[in-house]
Amino acid sequence: MKIFHTTQIKSWDDFTIKNGGMDSLELMEKASTTFTSWFTKQFPTKAKPVYVFCGNGNNGGDGFAISRLLLQADYQVNLVLQAQPNKRSKDNATNLEVLQKMRHLKIWNLASLEDLPIIGDSCIIVDALFGTGLKGELRGLFKEVVRSLNDLDATRVAVDVPSGLQGDTTSNGVIFQADYTFSFEQPKLAFMFPENQKYVGTWIAKSIGLSEEYYLQEKTENFLLTEEIALSIYKKREKFEHKGNFGHALLLMGSKGKIGAAVLSTFACLRAGCGLTTVYTPSCGYAVLQTSVPEAMVLTDEHENYITSLPKTEGYTVIGVGCGIGTKKETQKVVFELLETATQPLVLDADALNSIATNITILGKIPKGSILTPHPKEFERLFGKTSNDFERNELQRKKAMSLGCYILLKGAHSCIATPDGVCYFNSTGNPGMATAGSGDVLTGIITGLLTQGYTAKAAICQAVYLHGLAGDLAVEKLGEQSLIARDLIKYLPKAFLQLDSNKNIE
Repeated sequence: MKIFHTTQIKSWDDFTIKNGGMDSLELMEKASTTFTSWFTKQFPTKAKPVYVFCGNGNNGGDGFAISRLLLQADYQVNLVLQAQPNKRSKDNATNLEVLQKMRHLKIWNLASLEDLPIIGDSCIIVDALFGTGLKGELRGLFKEVVRSLNDLDATRVAVDVPSGLQGDTTSNGVIFQADYTFSFEQPKLAFMFPENQKYVGTWIAKSIGLSEEYYLQEKTENFLLTEEIALSIYKKREKFEHKGNFGHALLLMGSKGKIGAAVLSTFACLRAGCGLTTVYTPSCGYAVLQTSVPEAMVLTDEHENYITSLPKTEGYTVIGVGCGIGTKKETQKVVFELLETATQPLVLDADALNSIATNITILGKIPKGSILTPHPKEFERLFGKTSNDFERNELQRKKAMSLGCYILLKGAHSCIATPDGVCYFNSTGNPGMATAGSGDVLTGIITGLLTQGYTAKAAICQAVYLHGLAGDLAVEKLGEQSLIARDLIKYLPKAFLQLDSNKNIE
């Protein structure tokens, strides 16, 4: 799924109206009907009063249409509207006129804070005050209104975007704090970033029938990584293929007390379908790995507790390095030597990245097409601090382009930046995956897929999607609190099976 900027979405609306055989009022009705269909499923009980706050623009027009549809569905609707009738948009005024003819509707005209109705904590508040057209912070009366609504222990729902939230840039000031945000057609870029989680809550995006022609022809540098993309790159195996067809991975991993990271990554690499997997680890890891992952081959460093030398790398398809290796000076030298000499694609994670961060000049030695998988702190050590998530995203994009590498910034919507400046935000995963070892598993999956002949872009996109999907399947049985990294490996086959099943349907 493409993620458009808000100006593109406005153009998309206009294109649909001009070329799609419907006028703006019909499009507003379709959007409101789509929202109401979701709302009635999400909140089937009609005992809770619903307060719909409507501004003077088209977002408010949506709110008026939603109010009418909810009234027709027998919800207790209370309408709170901006008391400036001479400033209403044309479609806003038309929908309000129709709505005012309905019975059992309570209306509050909001000219000052004193006009705000008394709203109980058990109510549902629908925010249709300001959409993506709002530029800058909320000010004056509506800044105070939104502040008051945020203080209530009510359920808050935003129509398209929470009032005060900017779709394409960092937001400041008072912003409506939604529990749910229902976005028309596609999510906004702002929904992808942690700084906006407390405003967006759980987001839902549903099509309202905007022009497919516009969607296909319009360019963007941002995408949502969905099953559609995962299916498009998924490789089914042929009958007479053998392990030699699926590559040989070398994993440099583990140190005393962190051999578990090597075990998780190795097991995940094998589960991802790698033909042959060899682990190079300190001597203390030999027995653990041979016992825990007997399907893997194990080579050991001469040092008991950490890696001090680089093994021969000839004959391996891909090299994954970093999980649990520590940052001893000798180990850092091994990482630097690998960057200088490797001819294979590299997957760099954890302490491999932390080692590079101690000598930033080595960044330029990373082979083109390599995959870096930092979490936010590791990213900061490598590339420096930023003042907000939008700045960090732009820095991530620029570094991927300048290094000619793929940079995966891990998080709730893990973001993959490619060397051509495109970003993919993942759609799978859940908070239960925020647990020790989850990243080690992901590194193993990426390495395993890359070893099988997937391109770097395909491997990282497929791995991130499957990793999150395995977490989603696991959490259905185990819950978020009890999820551990091993569960992701356990449910990875189920994730593959789901893709395989849907590929057959295709």
